Amino acid sequence: MSTSHDTVTIRPITGPDEIALFNRLPYTINHELDDDLADKRRRPEWMWVAVRGDRLLARVAWWGRSGDDTPLLLDILDVDDTAEDLTEVAQALYETAAKQVLAPGAVPPEYGRFIPADWREDPDAYRAVRLRIGVLENTGAHLTVERLRLEWNPAAGVPTPDRRLAFRRVGDTDELIALMTRTLDGTLDAHSRGDLAQMSPHEAAVKHYEQEFATYSSPREWWRIGTLGEDGEPVGFVVPARNAYHPVIAYLGVVPEHRGRGYVDGLLAEGTRILAEEDVPRIRAATDLGNAPMANAFARAGYVNFERAINMAW
Repeated sequence: MSTSHDTVTIRPITGPDEIALFNRLPYTINHELDDDLADKRRRPEWMWVAVRGDRLLARVAWWGRSGDDTPLLLDILDVDDTAEDLTEVAQALYETAAKQVLAPGAVPPEYGRFIPADWREDPDAYRAVRLRIGVLENTGAHLTVERLRLEWNPAAGVPTPDRRLAFRRVGDTDELIALMTRTLDGTLDAHSRGDLAQMSPHEAAVKHYEQEFATYSSPREWWRIGTLGEDGEPVGFVVPARNAYHPVIAYLGVVPEHRGRGYVDGLLAEGTRILAEEDVPRIRAATDLGNAPMANAFARAGYVNFERAINMAW
């Protein structure tokens, strides 16, 4: 489908042959798009452009799990930030594409975007972020959370272990979901709190497990439960993994009765150690800007805030 708005043509890309066109607008994940198409995390019909002649004005794209029929995330919405105000073009592009990509009446997938860590201090970055937020606010979306993107590299060194804790592998899925359910009590994570407003803690834990942990191809033998000494009661757990792009600390939780005693540092140290022993070049992680205890734990472990992310929902 191709739609024209005052000499601006809005259409999906034809396929991998138009990735070079699609990538004329810079973004931190451009280098991943070829592989995403090959691995069916994206489809050409989920990747749309607004062009005037041979000039790319704006683009939009959705992402999903490999082979999924419907996208899980809107993760690209870009305009040529060096040009005139293209807000109306970007909004027309999103609305035209969404009508074709999304099922009629369906709630649109969440929007997620990586942004500079200092975006509020950089006038150009601030203007670019606000434009994208404004475009989606005009369609009914609202900002839900801002997150810190974190990275550890081997030069930082493996964090010191907590000698109070012993670690064992997760016994089975039910054991992990039970611990996840317990750690949701009092959570500061915005996505988890959103889930808890609509479902029980157990249901939220199952949803998170099935949508994320169950999709990892990395060994489940990496997942660890931290206990008070050998055969002691669990204080929490950590899920080191490798997603489609990076080694990650996918989840880290301390059960409510053991919070405030510094066990988070030991859990994070163990997860970092497991991945470091795989000779990974980096480890990625993320936490909400408002989750100061978790952000501070990552900083103590040598993780650097290299970027931020925003999420919006309808």
